[in-house]
Amino acid sequence: MGEAAGSGLDALLRQRRREMIEWHLEARGIRDRRVLDAMDRVPRERFVPEHLARDAYSDSPLPIEHGQTISQPYIVALTAEAGRISPGDRVLDVGTGSGYAAAVYAAMGAEVWSIEYVAELAATGRRALDAAGFERVRVASGDGTLGLADAAPFDAILAAAAGPEIPAPWLDQLADGGRIVMPLERGLGWQQLIRLIRRGDEYDLDDLGAVRFVPLRGEHGLR
Repeated sequence: MGEAAGSGLDALLRQRRREMIEWHLEARGIRDRRVLDAMDRVPRERFVPEHLARDAYSDSPLPIEHGQTISQPYIVALTAEAGRISPGDRVLDVGTGSGYAAAVYAAMGAEVWSIEYVAELAATGRRALDAAGFERVRVASGDGTLGLADAAPFDAILAAAAGPEIPAPWLDQLADGGRIVMPLERGLGWQQLIRLIRRGDEYDLDDLGAVRFVPLRGEHGLR
């Protein structure tokens, strides 16, 4: 009976994953087929607390350890699409958290380095990535606002926490043509998701809309 119950839950979660892609991603304008296919391959239930597995595909953030959250699927998809990730890209994922976003980027064919300020979260994120089959994602614990100079340059730096400005080390570690996608704290209770594209010594900046993320911690963060 336990095996049948597990099989039933698996079927339910597969159905909800398909609904997530159709209702919460495609219906809201996500068009990059590589993003949609990657999110169809990553089992989000592996990255949330066990008691929240049935809610894994709701389009909302969910709580994880240490007062952090796993971002809602639409925001992960929007970030991945804005990052213009291609197979073989070197991606720095700032704020490992649950490990889910890093898994999506890896499922798109990127080489992913992920850094997490909270050491315990880095460890649980590592375990979740391994259990879901994403052993090749490299996870480090440390100050993500400093980037990872030893692995630079990066084709994309994607952040899951809001800072006061784009950290200077990220600009130094960004490849020509590279993209930074991150939320910026704008005060008065709102944040703006932006994309910066490096073009030689110049930068293009795009506004991707209002969002709500946890604070970016570290030397160039909010605390």
